[in-house]
Formats: sequence, structure tokens, C-alpha cells
Amino acid sequence: MAPKAAPEKLVGSEDDVLQAVVLADSFNKRFRPLTTGKPRCLLNVCNAPLLDWTFESLALAGVQEIFVICRSHSEQIKTVIAESRWSRPGSGIKIVPVMIAKETFSPGDAMRDIYTRGLVKSDFVLVMGDLVSNVRIDEVVRIHKERRKANPNALMTMVVKESGGKHRSRSQGDSSIFVLDAETSECLHYEPVTGYPATDKVHIPRELLAKHPEMDIRNDLIDCSIDICSVEVPSLFQDNFDYLDLRRDFLHGVLTSDLLEKNIYCYIAQDGYAARVKDTKSYDSVSKDILSRWTFPLVPDNNYPGGHTYEHIRGNKYIAKDSTVTLGRTSKIGNNTLIGSATSVSEDVQISSSVIGRHCVIGPGSIIIDSYLFDGVTIGPECVIEKSIIGEGAIVKDSSHISKGCLIGDEVIIGPEALLESFDRLSKRRLRLEGGSDEDGEDEDSDLEEVEASQPSLVPRLGQDANAIIWPKAPPDDDDEGDVENYRNQRYMRIGDTCSDLDMSDDGSDSDEESDFSSDESSEIGEEDAKGTNSMMDSTTSINLPSQDAIAESEFRAEVNQSLERAFAEGHSIDNAAVELKTLRMASNVPLSRVREGVIAAIVEKIKIVDGGLAAQVKEISSVINRWGGLIDRIGGVDAVETISLLQLHCASSERMPLFGKILASLYEQDIVDEEDIRAWHALPSAKGSDLPPSTRADNVKKCWEVGKALLEQLDDQESESEGEDDDEPEEGSEGEGSEDESEDEDSEEDESEEEIDKPAALDNKPEAAATTIKPTPTPAVDNKPKASVVTPAAPPAEDEESEEEDDDDEEMMKRKSINLQLWITNPRLKL
Repeated sequence: MAPKAAPEKLVGSEDDVLQAVVLADSFNKRFRPLTTGKPRCLLNVCNAPLLDWTFESLALAGVQEIFVICRSHSEQIKTVIAESRWSRPGSGIKIVPVMIAKETFSPGDAMRDIYTRGLVKSDFVLVMGDLVSNVRIDEVVRIHKERRKANPNALMTMVVKESGGKHRSRSQGDSSIFVLDAETSECLHYEPVTGYPATDKVHIPRELLAKHPEMDIRNDLIDCSIDICSVEVPSLFQDNFDYLDLRRDFLHGVLTSDLLEKNIYCYIAQDGYAARVKDTKSYDSVSKDILSRWTFPLVPDNNYPGGHTYEHIRGNKYIAKDSTVTLGRTSKIGNNTLIGSATSVSEDVQISSSVIGRHCVIGPGSIIIDSYLFDGVTIGPECVIEKSIIGEGAIVKDSSHISKGCLIGDEVIIGPEALLESFDRLSKRRLRLEGGSDEDGEDEDSDLEEVEASQPSLVPRLGQDANAIIWPKAPPDDDDEGDVENYRNQRYMRIGDTCSDLDMSDDGSDSDEESDFSSDESSEIGEEDAKGTNSMMDSTTSINLPSQDAIAESEFRAEVNQSLERAFAEGHSIDNAAVELKTLRMASNVPLSRVREGVIAAIVEKIKIVDGGLAAQVKEISSVINRWGGLIDRIGGVDAVETISLLQLHCASSERMPLFGKILASLYEQDIVDEEDIRAWHALPSAKGSDLPPSTRADNVKKCWEVGKALLEQLDDQESESEGEDDDEPEEGSEGEGSEDESEDEDSEEDESEEEIDKPAALDNKPEAAATTIKPTPTPAVDNKPKASVVTPAAPPAEDEESEEEDDDDEEMMKRKSINLQLWITNPRLKL
């Protein structure tokens, strides 16, 4: 009976201690020079070490024992763990740092070391040391163990998260395509996706189509690098020394092996948040997600891994709770901003969408946008910092400008009047006596020595007090374009880079070097192994990935949408929403029309399609336009014609196309556009869709133009009717008292006039005369000037009467305009 108990132990029981293995090393150099003196897992994310975020994620899943595998800077990691709250009695977690050999250069080498040491005894959780997640991993562990009981060949369960191509946490330079069984979510095929060379095809083995009639080809999944592994996984790395990467080598090797006959599954997380901080662009994305509270309950004001607490203020502003933060009276703190304790912000400082560390000093008049300052940073007066990361203890002196994408290492000094170009990387120049390689970071130090040796002692644009060196931007001579770490592909993974200038015409994409087997041989299924392999290569499914310009555009649109969604959900003022959009535009360096396009699209999509009839729909449109319509002109300029054109183009491709006329009329009523703007738009050739190819969208553009034409016709009719009414009104100083006198014939009017001249006393019998003051007038005066006998001093002067009548006419016109527009919105066919 004893031999039968061993397999059951591999599956695990409810009494087993849930173990986790954390690979603390990144095994790449994407964060240099920030990681020349410390490992990536100790970089601060929202003022808390990244490794603490990973521990917090595992604690939520009920993990009880964690092995931290570290090579570079291992002593720093041990010290941080020993001083953290996880090492205190009662934490409920046992953390064991494991230092591995310096010859460990890949995750595969680390897994072989784990097998050699015999660390894991049952199924375990494998994660990277850059994970931020609130996904309930314990649920995935339960499902994995149940599956293992039914299928002992179930080797691993990977956690993935639905995201879509526009998700900011989805890397464009290092993502994946998963081919899954539609029923069981078994991973049948895997292929990595890179930005350069662009991956435009996926090679799916033909035999999979025969075995699995229904498959899901998923290009919308974020690989969270959370794996529930069976105890056999480390031994497979030991048996296959060519397994280096967990996905490109191990996963691909297991799926294509005919000998192992193991199964790997995917768990698609529907709820929760999970992402890796694996490059500087994802550092920016994850930080913004934390500030936007997508990681709840792991947020700065609740369950914060950093050990200090923050006060959450409307607009996702976080200020340290210990009352040590000093804010200048005229400083402006924008949305999605976190400021650490003991930080001083001077007068006239502007900070938006940024994280400021502890013990920082920001000089007066400085501007910080979409940037991250680590602890102890000093910024001088009148400095500008855009979308950059600044290391601990760095000093930026007066009037310096740091452009987007810059990385400044620890203790670097630049300025005064330093001017950093986009994507500059700076390290502190070491003194001669500091020479020699650091035992914890030999690779980084060797590169640093080369940079120091090739650079002069003083770079003028860094300022006269600078102690920094600039890392080269050009790709190295030995750059391998087929590797995910090649220079051009890394551009898709660095903060602030849209890669819009990359020439994709010669991207080294897959050539037609396929097998030399004949078409007859390749068409057979179930042939010999070699023949079957080449048959797989001949049978491909092409998946078209978006161009890089489209990727950059989608990223910007996604950020605009997220900004507006926050404004809608949190009820921001129009001014605050406009400031955030202006900041986003400045950081992305896009024209104003792109921002206006995003604002109009978001406002239109916010309008709900109501089933309660036209009146209810009009009310819904009016409420949205009244609340948010003013934002269109607050984002930096007014162009009403462009506003109408963008509204037309968006409605033409939206399900809200039937609402175009009602939205346009509401914009007109709110004075966002006026009649001249509508006429100018209507006269444009593009308004008819003449520049669009025949399509449904072109037809919808033409329909919108026809709706605009109907609105203009109604306005013309309304104007002509108003002019006609003005012509019918009596002129000033005309005889008679009203319409009744005008209805009488001319003969009777002449008789009455003669009677008035002959008998002036008859005027006293009129009602008006009784209400006026009559002065005694000699009879000859009456004979010479018949009307002079009636004097009404109480009446206002003629000019005042005219102005009052004009005001009444204007009010009447505005009222009539509003009423007629409401009628036309409700029923466009109605004759006004």
C-alpha cells in the first residue's frame, strides 16, 4: 500500500502547506540604470517595494511558505525580508530567501537549482518577483488539485486575464497567443508575440484541428505569470537543459513533445487584477492602475504593503496620513497623484498623475507630469519633468528640463539648466576608488564600466554640477533581432515611447523558408513524425495584428477613455477633467483634434439608448450634454465645425447614429455650436462622405448630412416666419389705438379725424385721456396743431420704449428657438 500513497501525495491534500516559489531576479536589463545597484524586485511601486506587493498577493491566496530565489543583490533582498512585517511573529507566512549560484542566468537555471535543493514537496505556486495581483489564487489551486485527481497528467495551470488589445498593462513588445480547447481550457498551442519583428502569423499544427473541432485562438489574454505547478515541473527542467524561458521553451516544449504526454491548462480569471511590472512601460501602467484603485483591496489607503498609510482624497489623490507633508498654498495637485511622508511641495508647483516618494523636496514653480520620484529626491525651482523615473537621492537643480522616457539612477546630480533629451538614461559616475565589480551585480557593473570609459568627464547639457554619465541609445553591435530583448522591440516596453517612428517595412518578419516536403506529403495527417512536423509548419492560420501607429493610437484612446470614465464615475468638475486631458495630451504629444475626438466619442457613448419613447430619449440627451458638453471647448481650443465633423464620423460608426440630429440640436441649444457653424460644416465636401469608399459607414455619414440639412431648413423656416411677424407689427407713432382701429375703413377714419379737429373736447371722453394729465391749452393752439392738446408726461421716452421692445423681441426669439428646437428634436418631420 505504501507505493500507492506517493502519487496521492503529489496531488496534495487539504492538510498540505501551500508553498510558493518567487523568482526575484528579472534575468534582463530593461530597468537599467535603476537596477545597477539594486534588484528590480526592490524598486518602489507607489512608494512600496515591488516584492512586498508580490508577498501581499500571495498572502491573499493563503500561501503559508514562500521561497524567494535570488541571485543578484541577494544580500539586499535578505535584509529587506528580515526587516519587513512578514518576518514578524504572527504574520502567518514563512519566507525563506534562497541564494543561488552566480551562473544562474535564466528562469530555467533557477528551476534546476530548485530541483537540486529539493525545496518543493507538493504542488506549488510559481510567480515572478514583480507581480501585483488581487486574484484569488487559492481558487485556482483548488481547481488544479481537483483536475489532478481526475487527470494525473495535468502538469500545470496558468492564470491569464482577459484584457483586449487596448489594455495599458498589456505589453506590445512581449505578449502571447494561446490556442485553447473550447470546453476544457486546455492549452493546445502557444506562440510568443513581439512588436519588432512584428508577429503577423501563427502556425497552428494541422493535427490539432483534427483532434479538437472547437478551439479558441486568444490574442486578448494577459499572461500573469502565475502558475500552479505539480511537483514534477522542476524535474522536467533538470531533464531538458535547453529549457531557459518558462513560456518560449518550457511551455512550448511540453506542448510539442510526443513523449511527455502532459497537459497544461489555462485559468481565465474573470474577476480581480493581475499584472507584472516587467518593463518601464508596465511600471507606469501598473502604478496608474493602483492609483485608480483597480487593485482594491490593495490600495494606498487600505492593506498597503509599504507599511505606511495614506489619506484618499477625491480625484484619487493620496497624501501621507502622518501630517508631515507640506503643500504650498498656490501649489496644484492633480488627479491620480500620491505624495509620501515628509515631502515638501513649494509654491506654484504643479503635479499631476505622478508618485512622489518620501522625504522629497519640490522647488517653487516646478512642473511634474506622469512621473515617478523615489525617496529623497530634490527638484530645484522652475524645473519640468515629463513621464520619467528618478531614482533615490537624485538632485535636479534649477531650471532643468527632463523630457519623456528618461531614467535617472540613484544619487545622480544634474543641472543647473540641464536639458535631457527623450529617453536619456543616466547613472552616477563612480569615483576611481569605487572601481571593481560589485559581487551582487557583475553584469551591470561591466556594462557601467564600458559606458564610463567611453564618455568624457563632463557633458555640457547635463549642467556644470552634474556627476552623471549617459548610457548609449544606439543598439549594440551584437543585437539579435530575433530575440525579444532586441533594441527595437524594447522600445515597445519603455515608458513614454509610442514607437510611431519605427519603420516596419523591413521588420525581419517570418520568411517563406518552410519545409521542402511536397504538397502531397504535407497534406497527409498522421504520417511519420518528421513529416508530420513539416506538415504542421505548412498549415498556418494567419492572424493580422494591428500596425504600430494603430497601437499607439489605441493606447492614447484607451487612456482618454479611462480618464473620462473616472470623471463620469466620480463626478469630476469640467475644469478638473479638462486639466487631466490637457496633461495627457502634453505627455502623449498628440494634436488637439485627437483629444476632442476622444471627448466627443466618450460623451456620445455615455448617452443611453432609452426605450421610453422620444421624450425620454431627448431628456437623456439633454442631461448628458448639459453636464458634459462644455468639456468639448475646455480642452484647449474652440473649433465648432470640427466638433460637428467628429460627431458625425463617430455617430456614423456607432449604434447611436439615429441620435445624431438630436445630439446636434442639443449642442446648438447649449450654444456649443451655432447656426453658422452648422452651415459651414454642411458645406464641407467631406460632410457628404465623398472622400469615403462605398460602405455602411459612408452611407451613415450621408444620412447624418441629410439630418443636418433638415435642421438647417427648419432654422430657415423659423427665421422667415419671425421676419413676417415683425412686418405685421404696427409702427411707432401710427394713429389709432390697436387692431380694432386698423380694421375700420379709410372713410370712417377720415371722418373721425375731422371730428377730432373740430371738437377737441371730444378727446376728454376717451379712456386713455382720463388716465393722463391734460394741461389747459388755448383753442387756437388746437386749431393750428390738433394733436398738441394731448400731453402724456408719464410715458417713457421713445428710445427707452424701443429698447424695451427690442429686449422683449429677443426674449421672445430665444423662447421660440428653444420651443421650436424641442419640437424638432421630438419629431424632425414636424413643420415648425
